[in-house]
Amino acid sequence: MGSIKSHAVCLPFPAQGHINPMMQLAKLLHSRGFHITFANTEFNHRRLIRFRGEEAVKGLPDFRFEAILDGLSPSDSGSDLTPSAPAIFNFTRNNCLAPFLELLSKLNSSPQLPPVTCIVCDGIMNCGTKAAQLIGVPYVQLWTSSTVSFLGFLHYKELAQRGIVPFKDEGFVSDGTLEMPIDWIPGMPNMRLKDLPSFIRTTDPNDILWNYAMEASQECLKSSSIIFNTFYEFEKEVLQVIASKSPNIYAIGPLTSLSRNLLEIQHNSLNLSLWKEDTSCIEWLNTMKSKSVVYVNYGSIVVMSNHHLEELAWGLANSKYPFLWVLRPDIVMGESAVLPREFIEAIKGKGFITSWCPQQQVLSHPAIGLFLTHC
Repeated sequence: MGSIKSHAVCLPFPAQGHINPMMQLAKLLHSRGFHITFANTEFNHRRLIRFRGEEAVKGLPDFRFEAILDGLSPSDSGSDLTPSAPAIFNFTRNNCLAPFLELLSKLNSSPQLPPVTCIVCDGIMNCGTKAAQLIGVPYVQLWTSSTVSFLGFLHYKELAQRGIVPFKDEGFVSDGTLEMPIDWIPGMPNMRLKDLPSFIRTTDPNDILWNYAMEASQECLKSSSIIFNTFYEFEKEVLQVIASKSPNIYAIGPLTSLSRNLLEIQHNSLNLSLWKEDTSCIEWLNTMKSKSVVYVNYGSIVVMSNHHLEELAWGLANSKYPFLWVLRPDIVMGESAVLPREFIEAIKGKGFITSWCPQQQVLSHPAIGLFLTHC
């Protein structure tokens, strides 16, 4: 009888920009012999089925998909509205642990599955670390955004202790406060306040995004190991600072390149895009010159005002570069995204706008020269 496989349960933060790198890491672990259980929220699990059919969550014999209750699930009407960022953070911070423990119990009680031997959770999914501690297995955290952002989050607490944030009033937006030099964070020279992760931009000491980021980054340091989706030469100074706080860190990115170059064909069927992908943008990219296109995608949960949308639109138009812009229908707070007619006229022939795209194909396309995103 063969040896029992190691069983990794992967728990991403439930947003597309966090799911993708976790899926790439899960595929790599699977290719090295791990049994994988990939845990989505029920909202995202149902959404995948609605957009991509049951095949989307069928998986492989030793790569399974499971759902955990989240209280955010859409009605049977099939609403495409994404829960707000505060609602998602509230779930992951306050209500995720119990349903995740239920899933782990179910997995460990199944005679058809190997016992759970480790948990790989997103760097901001503290419920995953708490669950691992409760059932007595090692846990590893994956930090999906830049390593310098992690170092910025680690210093949120000191920003509060110095009385810098939260801000006293909304005047900070325009009165020059954000130009304040921040010269006391090791590994981050020549920084200004506005260069730090934007959750600091609040006047509310109870703001859930600000507090959650501060808590999650500190908790991450207690992990058995932290995996960063970066490479040493790119963020050398920052990685050295973090290694002095948490020695078991690994820079193994970019995960997109690793998964593209090392994985077998069978893994191509594992695609967790939460939106219906418009593949016609690839045909458009095929007509563009190498490294000439700006790709713009603000993720699956970020929202903005209509004023900010128009500012971004005209910035793209005035850049004079061709661009591919992913513009979700729900990106404007409380209303549909509507672009000025004059803008549509101005970008004819040089702009392609769609609601979603096959991102990995886009990012690896030779026509892409720049990726503009929210974090």
